[in-house]
Amino acid sequence: MKKTLLAGAAATFLSMGAADAATSKRVVFESNGDRLVGDLYLPDSYKEGDKLPAVIVTGAWTTVKEQMPRTYAAEMADRGYAALVFDFRGWGQSDGDRRQYENPTRKTEDIVAAADYLSARPEVDSARMGGLGICASAGYMAGATAQSKHLRSLALVAPWLHNQEIVNDTYGGADSVASLIAVSQDADAAFETDGTQKMVPAASATDSSAIMYQAPYYTEEDRGFIPEYVNEFNLSSWEPWLTYDAVSIAADLETVPVQIVHSDAAAIPQGARRFYQELQGQKAELWLDETTQFEFYDDPAAIEASADATAKHFADTLK
Repeated sequence: MKKTLLAGAAATFLSMGAADAATSKRVVFESNGDRLVGDLYLPDSYKEGDKLPAVIVTGAWTTVKEQMPRTYAAEMADRGYAALVFDFRGWGQSDGDRRQYENPTRKTEDIVAAADYLSARPEVDSARMGGLGICASAGYMAGATAQSKHLRSLALVAPWLHNQEIVNDTYGGADSVASLIAVSQDADAAFETDGTQKMVPAASATDSSAIMYQAPYYTEEDRGFIPEYVNEFNLSSWEPWLTYDAVSIAADLETVPVQIVHSDAAAIPQGARRFYQELQGQKAELWLDETTQFEFYDDPAAIEASADATAKHFADTLK
């Protein structure tokens, strides 16, 4: 059941200042030759020489590390984990020639590189590492976990997991999807010709050309519309995003314990249920009542319930 909202200062602390509750270190590593910038969160009680269980935290599409990834990383650090967040290639403070490019394959590669890097950190017990994917990056994290020798357990919060059927249902039918893919291919051609990157607003309360028109969180300065967020969507993203099958990755996770935290009031719960059904290994699920997608990003009650369940999942499976 969805927990009662925390009140007053406690709510403000959890939704706005959770990162202050943990110690963080700026880190830099590489993926496919590009420099990625991240932050490693540690418990306040951490002492040099300690080897902690660790988790990589990634967020929703179009986001940067300072949004919901930071919130969940700080929560995991408060629960005893080393937690790494980072900006993907082409996003935030990281390098990369294609900016704001939502490409699942590239982002999955970056998570694998992050796992390689994290496994060598002196603060980390490399035998106890897991991945936490939120929203769109749930699929990327699942794919990276299937590929990486370091990620041994997987937790997904408010996962956006689609296949072609769900894509067609969500984006207006097969013809509409084909039109968006054509837009993507035109943008690709422009980039290959002279480096032009065709952008539209990622989110807007007033501009209907935005891909998240009148969406909360991303359009609110006291929530996700923060200075670090570049409010753009690269039109080249449509083809790799719309042809991505995250649901099928479940078949590659036979030996990986998986937990899903979701809500029927959040985005495409049918994808999470389909993914869960396809899992053949150890699995668990928690469904919160009446919790919207954006509440998973910064609502204190949703975060607390999700982080508690995730920490317990990793404690039980990273031994």
